[in-house]
Amino acid sequence: MKALKQTALTLACVAALGTTVQQADAANWLMLQGTEPVGTAERAYVWGFLQPTYTQTDGTPLPAGTPFAGRDAVFNTIVPDQKSDSQFQILRAQVGVRGQNLPLDSNINYFFLAEFGNNGVTTNGGGAARVVDASITLNHIPGARVRAGLFKTPTAEEGLQAIHVFDYINFTNVTDQMLLERFFDRDGVPACTTATSGTAETCANRPNGPVGAFRDIGVQVFNAFTFGSFELSYAAMLGNGNGINRGDNNGSMDKYYYLSGEYVFGGNGARREGLKFFAWQQDGKRTLITGGTGTQSSVGGTAGTEADYDRTRSGLGLTFRKSKFRAAAEYIKADGMIFDGTDGGAVAGVSNIAGTTFATFNIVPVDKADGYYADFGYLVLPKLELDLRYDSLNRRTDVAANERQFTTTTVGVQYFFNPKTRATLNYELRNAEAPNLPATNPANLVLDATDNRISLQLTAIF
Repeated sequence: MKALKQTALTLACVAALGTTVQQADAANWLMLQGTEPVGTAERAYVWGFLQPTYTQTDGTPLPAGTPFAGRDAVFNTIVPDQKSDSQFQILRAQVGVRGQNLPLDSNINYFFLAEFGNNGVTTNGGGAARVVDASITLNHIPGARVRAGLFKTPTAEEGLQAIHVFDYINFTNVTDQMLLERFFDRDGVPACTTATSGTAETCANRPNGPVGAFRDIGVQVFNAFTFGSFELSYAAMLGNGNGINRGDNNGSMDKYYYLSGEYVFGGNGARREGLKFFAWQQDGKRTLITGGTGTQSSVGGTAGTEADYDRTRSGLGLTFRKSKFRAAAEYIKADGMIFDGTDGGAVAGVSNIAGTTFATFNIVPVDKADGYYADFGYLVLPKLELDLRYDSLNRRTDVAANERQFTTTTVGVQYFFNPKTRATLNYELRNAEAPNLPATNPANLVLDATDNRISLQLTAIF
């Protein structure tokens, strides 16, 4: 309640400020996705993009001396299918419409977008196309625009920014594991066995729906203001905290806070030049069944205990773009519920060679993690950019023996055929370890099997 009162006071001050300064028309991510240019936007503007993608690893299996020796390593398979170490796919195919409520009221705009590609949104959602954005923005209150519906939450830069102008193909480790949320009914620990659960299909702890895709259903108050070349933006949001196009499941809403300040060098739109600093926080609770001896009590396991657990994420960072150069860096913390991968690094639902146990996804109700990334790009030719990114994640840092470290160095090339069509090539040098365990420990043997990964993607915006 105290936090909500503080937020209300902050919004009141910002709204009052909005009556005395010019509101920003040049788009940052909040404004670009939530508003339309007053008086110049169309009633209905159809747009979208396609991303055919090829990804490959060496397909190194899990090594001897580990619980699922000889089986596919989940981190060496290609998502979302996780059945192969190389794959062509239409990773994303999104089509949408946006515009203003003309001629009735130019102060109302909307944003609608659907996903048809092969990814965690459609595959975990039953393989069908899904609506990923459906929002209405009311621009009547000076200094405080109100957006309601399904849309991207005001959090980390990788999640908030438009994916079709993302400079890489895959997310960083900390974004993928700590922010790209998967939703589960149970914690998945311990791994189920044939004695308690019968088959992999009834045993494996799987997501109960699509990935969150950095989105939520709720209401957001936001705006941006300009002071000469400086732009100040804020957002506060209240959402279900239960993923894409689903209602609240525990009576506890997620709260989101975002603040950024940017010195604008020039231009507008998604590739505007400027130096931006930002900070954000997300607080919520997740309902999870913990304990028990199997994921379904009806096939021999025990039921476990259902309870709500805190899930808090926060971060701060900067972005820079000017002339031929661009850079970005962000530090992210996770507290409370932590995604913890699969048993033994195997694909969920797969049994060991003996058929006595099955791998399952695991969620830790209470723990900590933190990570960061640093990214640099340079336009060596008018149509050719070279990219370099380093990212690191320290997962489960509460207990030394449970800690896992993931680091990736990504070398990338982008070739721009034109402003709306480009090719992206990424080579990722991936490493993982349990730093506080011996090298011969099964955890380190599993993580040592992590392959490098190469990806090629075409992006066409229409």
